[in-house]
Amino acid sequence: MTREHRAAGKSGPRTNLYDDITDKIIAELEEGRLPWVQPWGTAAVQAPLAMPRNASTGRQYSGINVLILWGSVIQRGYPTQHWLTFRQALSLG
Repeated sequence: MTREHRAAGKSGPRTNLYDDITDKIIAELEEGRLPWVQPWGTAAVQAPLAMPRNASTGRQYSGINVLILWGSVIQRGYPTQHWLTFRQALSLG
């Protein structure tokens, strides 16, 4: 169901981030889960209910980044809502 878009000046297909998130939500709905309801009894219960923040700058993430990062916390069971870019992690050692 994912649509592909071409980036200006770049060759090859690339997926649209908004389409990816929409597809994940639709897949969960088709499996009978409501992705916006707390999934009690799973690893997601351990996920903190907070806005994702950049661990280096303390800035809150916004927009679709919030949904992406919440999804990662729930899916992978991460214990925190603090995130770094690869370069920030390298600079912090």
